Amino acid sequence: MFGYYLQLAWRSLKRSPGLTVLMIVAIAFGVSASMTTYSVFRAVSGDPIPWKSSRLFVPQIDVWGPRSRRKGSVEPTEALTYTDATALMREHRAKWQSALYAISPSVVPAGSGAHPLKSDGHAVYSEFFPMVDAPFLFGGGWSADDDRQRAPVAVISSKLNQKLFGGKNSVGFPLNIDGKEYRIVGVLDNWNPQPRFYDVVNTNGFTNGTDDLFIPFERSIEANIDNDGNTNCAEPAKEPGFAGLKRSSCVWIPFLVQLDDSAAVSAYRDYLQGYANNQRKEGRFAWEPNNRLRDMPAWLEYQQVAPRDTKVSLMVALGLLVVCLINTVGLLLAKFLRRSGEIGVRRALGAPRRAIYAQFLTEAGMIGIVGSVLGLVFTGVGVLGVGWVLPRNIAVLAKIDLSLLAMTLLVALISAVLAGAYPTFRASMIQPALQLKSN
Repeated sequence: MFGYYLQLAWRSLKRSPGLTVLMIVAIAFGVSASMTTYSVFRAVSGDPIPWKSSRLFVPQIDVWGPRSRRKGSVEPTEALTYTDATALMREHRAKWQSALYAISPSVVPAGSGAHPLKSDGHAVYSEFFPMVDAPFLFGGGWSADDDRQRAPVAVISSKLNQKLFGGKNSVGFPLNIDGKEYRIVGVLDNWNPQPRFYDVVNTNGFTNGTDDLFIPFERSIEANIDNDGNTNCAEPAKEPGFAGLKRSSCVWIPFLVQLDDSAAVSAYRDYLQGYANNQRKEGRFAWEPNNRLRDMPAWLEYQQVAPRDTKVSLMVALGLLVVCLINTVGLLLAKFLRRSGEIGVRRALGAPRRAIYAQFLTEAGMIGIVGSVLGLVFTGVGVLGVGWVLPRNIAVLAKIDLSLLAMTLLVALISAVLAGAYPTFRASMIQPALQLKSN
């Protein structure tokens, strides 16, 4: 019987080609608009490290006090001063922790006549790599002794390794960074988490490039490698240059800690409270402690990493899908009820209501199948064109993968079935006696 229903549906669709095309395009357009915006929303709102994000925390300390806050705000600064960051590292109350700051030094390739390469990266501590589960292609991170000794070591990305060494194992090779020699101890595998959860303060979550270079935090400070990220000051530094920045109340150092259970989280909160109280007793702070300790999902939400535009666009696109479905419902209802005489004859000859229902639902399903295929094409075009309406660093995150394709097909089919449910129900409820009398 299903083959018979397909044959009837095909004949019916051929009788009204314009109406059929209109319904298919309506479903395809609504589905593609919603799936295109969903692909962007999925990319920017996804958890970059889902297996561990609930154990990663960002501590905040109020180093400026209430006078420096925006009107109505009770939030402390988002980054730390050098004084507070190094104190937290020294007292080490978390399982793993790292202060970090953005750097962009010049890397000089070996060989005469080679031009220096500007390499974006971060100065971090050795615990950064296991804390963020950074994958290594060759070697690994440096040791805690390297941190203490301010050793000239470096971890580079596979992209930079390809540029400098042709992709071979470069562990142990020298690397010229800002005119000083470092030793490569590790090469990262392809790793570019989006959003860049470990430094939202400087990247707003998303960036086009990758971090190509990591060096020890204290080594970077000793070498006077400038901060390439944001620096916010409540008052100007009293001394010029990098030395003045370190002694100032300016905030420029993001901080990340790993706390594996609720007891560790509670203990760390108590530690932050005690630290702020000690600073108050010493006369550095003149206000009540106002600290925060957010886990990574809460931190990303607080930083509004998922742009509001993407949420609004998704809601608008879903609304457009609903409008397209309502239009399709109206078109199917008009089409089916126009065949009331045919339905009455079939019912009079003994066809049960479920047969009528199956016949017209099959017809709606055929429209959905064709609409889903066309919707896939529209979705592909939409994903390629999101750069016209969204910033490039966000638009490039929207990708077509198997899960998006499968979801597009599923949404299109479900949309067609939903659109056909009511018109099919109305068609199956037609009374054959009334139709036979009127005809």
